[in-house]
Amino acid sequence: MKQYRSFFTAALLGLTVLILSGCAVPALYSIDVKHDAAQFAPPAYVKAEGKALEAVVAVAEFNDRRKIDDKKIIGRVVEKNGVNILVFPRLVLPAKTVADGVRDYLKKAAYQVADKRLQWDLQEGNIPKEGAKILVGGSIDEMEIVCRRGFPANIYTSCIKLNIVFADVQSGHIVYTRQVEASASREHFSFSEERMGRELSALLGEAIRNVFEDKAVAEKIKELTTK
Repeated sequence: MKQYRSFFTAALLGLTVLILSGCAVPALYSIDVKHDAAQFAPPAYVKAEGKALEAVVAVAEFNDRRKIDDKKIIGRVVEKNGVNILVFPRLVLPAKTVADGVRDYLKKAAYQVADKRLQWDLQEGNIPKEGAKILVGGSIDEMEIVCRRGFPANIYTSCIKLNIVFADVQSGHIVYTRQVEASASREHFSFSEERMGRELSALLGEAIRNVFEDKAVAEKIKELTTK
């Protein structure tokens, strides 16, 4: 009987540890955010053609101008007990993520994109001379995902605000700027870091498409690449 009680006590203790560990709040969450160019096709009026196919477009790393001290933070999770847990990018910082998304879009639109990711502070006097016809850069003014955990559903809210700047490298002048904002709010029964990453990635894709599928932007790019 004593042996049975000892076994029961040990099993109960083990179960308690498992339950408590399963309910433990993590120190942070990390997610992958990326623009998936395979998920869409640019419209015909955006695609490079003729002389534009030979022109090189350079893309600069974006300037992170979000009003937060730690630029690595890209969101938070509000746990069921009210505790806020910060969300960080798993692999790539936001400034590089947005630039890579712009590069992917331009490649999908058949433009030749320079391999090197440049540095540019968006000042006209500091436009780097890299042998490209156009330089695309910009700033991140907002980029965040917030997940409020609840029952039966979790609410995922995300927002992005970008300022895109186009420069004529040969003349050394900024020729066009475009601001874009995108936001989304969705409910899901499941919760995971992967889902948070998918939500913010989808919104980034939407924001980038909104920039380049603006006909004024598409026409300006073709104008500069065929000069």
